[in-house]
Amino acid sequence: MQTRSYWPQIGRVMQLGLEGVAGATLFAMMLLTTADVTGRYFFNSPILGTVELTRLMLAALVFLSLPVVCWREEHVSVDLLDTVFPPRLIWIRQVLVNLIVTGALWVMARRVWALGERAMQWGDVTEFLRIPNGYLIYLMSIMLAASAVLTLLRA
Repeated sequence: MQTRSYWPQIGRVMQLGLEGVAGATLFAMMLLTTADVTGRYFFNSPILGTVELTRLMLAALVFLSLPVVCWREEHVSVDLLDTVFPPRLIWIRQVLVNLIVTGALWVMARRVWALGERAMQWGDVTEFLRIPNGYLIYLMSIMLAASAVLTLLRA
């Protein structure tokens, strides 16, 4: 009897979910910017808080995309070490790079989580719309931790 692993399907659903939410966030950012520019130049009535909302959505967009980028190894890279490593040893380089990236992401996730706790304790909010910053900071930390786990799996 053959056993079936559901991990590939779970990974695919998570990937599509993150990409979908990031895409919806980008679309919302586009609509907000369009409405703000239209209101500002044609009706002399801009949308208040557009800069704050755009800033929050941009941060969410970047960190929602990070786990997918890490899993696919599509982050910006420089091929300085390609000539140093023989082709048969490239896998060792990739393991080392992924382990270093995992450590860096984990350190950042822990530090950002601490910043989220502090923002929640202090009641940190945006300047005009009074939106709590702590929730976004927690999201950033969770996405950093998820990225760390995925790069560890890649290693």
